[in-house]
Amino acid sequence: MITLRIISIVIGYALGLFPTGYIFGKANHIDIREHGSGNVGMTNALRTLGLKAGAITFIGDAGKAIIAILIIYLAFRESQPGMVKDLQLYAGLGAVLGHNFPFYFKFKGGKGIACTAGVLIAFFPPMIPVCIGLFFVIVIITRYVSVGSMAILISFFVQLIIYGQLGFFHVEYDSLLIEMYILGAIFMILGIARHKANIIRLKNGTENKFSLHKKDKGE
Repeated sequence: MITLRIISIVIGYALGLFPTGYIFGKANHIDIREHGSGNVGMTNALRTLGLKAGAITFIGDAGKAIIAILIIYLAFRESQPGMVKDLQLYAGLGAVLGHNFPFYFKFKGGKGIACTAGVLIAFFPPMIPVCIGLFFVIVIITRYVSVGSMAILISFFVQLIIYGQLGFFHVEYDSLLIEMYILGAIFMILGIARHKANIIRLKNGTENKFSLHKKDKGE
């Protein structure tokens, strides 16, 4: 079964390598890595290139995680029905790793929030309302996208445990459920770690606040 986990991660990583924000920037004669935070993800695309760029980057980055998870579902839903949810999470994690650490950019990518949103959409949609609601409430109140993004990660992990304990994932063994929780913790820890610079700026009071009228700002 280790082989199936590796296959799932590799498929996810390969799809996660598609750099939506970078490609959109290049189409507009801009290397997004040279602007704002230098991040190739949605927030920097939004701040550097505007609302359209942010929306397209979100769709592309979420989409690659969705595709990875759907591929795993179609491939293993019949042969591994009691394990397919775990394999889907492995594929989602692979997509986030590919987005965050693309080898062709010397492993300097995004922060994986839009990718993680794609995991939520494809893995277990009932988690979406709480995550989206938290994100918008926090961003509207604080105007810090980074805080809203980290709230999504924490909410994902907490909801994963709640729904898991309620028996919604239909895993074959309790050990697979524990493994699912561990994967959820990895999503959360990895995402928060990618926001290390934002956390430092929040602590120092220098974090940039979100505004549709501000461009080319760091995250």
